Amino acid sequence: MTEILDPVDQRILDLLSTDGRMTNAALADALGVAPSTAHARMRSLIDRGIVTGFHAAADQAALGRGLQAVIGVTLRPGARHESIRAFTQHVRRLPEVLQVFFLGGADDFLVHIAVVDSSAVRQFVVERMSAHASVASTRTSLIFEYHRNGLAADFD
Repeated sequence: MTEILDPVDQRILDLLSTDGRMTNAALADALGVAPSTAHARMRSLIDRGIVTGFHAAADQAALGRGLQAVIGVTLRPGARHESIRAFTQHVRRLPEVLQVFFLGGADDFLVHIAVVDSSAVRQFVVERMSAHASVASTRTSLIFEYHRNGLAADFD
């Protein structure tokens, strides 16, 4: 079932996607409603499963992991269900991995990583991806800039 949001709920999502740490008082002020109304609306979004969590975004460069890449991974044919499960469990535990996407299309997965330098990308692909028994091929693309929706700035 598709959830239809009214303009107030949509505005709450827009505001929180820009500033997930916004206080209830600031949210109410931005919406032009009472704090109790803002709180009730927020609670409803959570209870309905529309808001599923609040997350901190880390500056990977400040953590010494200034190079990001996306690796397209194709799994070997045969025993697909088991291969998908094994690969997913393997890759989700790796500290370099920021995000994993299971796809339909040319690649089976996209794996988003953050590492120190290009040597670390190579090492990750060769030792952590290609060496996995279920991986048939990989395709690596370096990320020059990364922006999240709601926080996106224009590309220079």
